[in-house]
Amino acid sequence: MKRCKAWLRDDLTTSTVEIMKKLAVKLKGYYRYYGVTDNSIMMGKFLDEVRSILYKALNRKSQKKGFNWDKYVLFLKKYPPARPKTTVNIYELRPEISYIM
Repeated sequence: MKRCKAWLRDDLTTSTVEIMKKLAVKLKGYYRYYGVTDNSIMMGKFLDEVRSILYKALNRKSQKKGFNWDKYVLFLKKYPPARPKTTVNIYELRPEISYIM
């Protein structure tokens, strides 16, 4: 979370479209690393927190208030962040690595 906040704070001069593209790449990397079975709830909470941080950061881009929550929801429909996805199912491991369980 701290790194996400710092990145968004440092990247305020970048266009909003570029920020959303970079955010999609970062979220996909996060989901690939933490996308293990039974971790979907925490990945969903992480996405909610990132949305909240993004809302605050986008409102800081200009001197006036840029988004209210309704406009922000419309913005997210136009530029949706990557959804959490489970990439590794630990219950279907190969037999040769089943000693982990």
